[in-house]
Amino acid sequence: MSSRLIGVGVGPGDPELVTVKGVNALRGADIVVVPVMDTGERGRAEATVLHYVDAAKVVRVVFALNERTDRARREAAWDAAGARVTGLLREHGCVAFATIGDPNVYSTFTYLAQTVAGLVPGVVVETVPGITAMQDLAARSGAVLTEGTEPLTLVPVTAGESALKEALAGPGTVVAYKFGRRAGEVAEALRESGRLEDAVWGSALGLPEESIRPAAELDGATLPYLSTLIAPPRRDGGRGGKL
Repeated sequence: MSSRLIGVGVGPGDPELVTVKGVNALRGADIVVVPVMDTGERGRAEATVLHYVDAAKVVRVVFALNERTDRARREAAWDAAGARVTGLLREHGCVAFATIGDPNVYSTFTYLAQTVAGLVPGVVVETVPGITAMQDLAARSGAVLTEGTEPLTLVPVTAGESALKEALAGPGTVVAYKFGRRAGEVAEALRESGRLEDAVWGSALGLPEESIRPAAELDGATLPYLSTLIAPPRRDGGRGGKL
């Protein structure tokens, strides 16, 4: 039988937001891999997984999760992680990889799957979708992501300030990920685009340290790296005005 590698989205942090299918995939796998940084602290994915799977079944694999400048170090970490997971697949047959959010949205699983596919001929790669931070923040804050014909643009602020400003100049809701270290620039871009008043940001969603606040309160101080921002467009047409 072919080996199976399953990327399982476990949501933004609240264990209750893992889907039934996600829980079944985690419990049905022989081994559940969770990504950790080389500093060794427990990440959100691992903390969530441990609500549903015995710790003896969980294997920590180091990734350069916060490495953006040293490509050689990042590539070496991907290669090492791929080799580790390849060994687990050959020994166990079915390995789940738990990732925060969704495995097809800015996830480390993408790089792992590409690496493993090159090392394990015939490996079957599957994904189980997970709830994203923008969905969770919308639900917790009351922000509406889209109405009628509005587009939705998701921007990682690590792509640069110009990408965010271009999105904010458009007609629909803009969601910004990974903006914590550049909160001051984000606040200024919102102010320039006229979107500051209705925007909201959140971090550590569903966790004890959760913070959800109006973007107008951004004062330039550094926020947690995994902060999320929702900046809706003006909606002046009343109910159904965007249809």
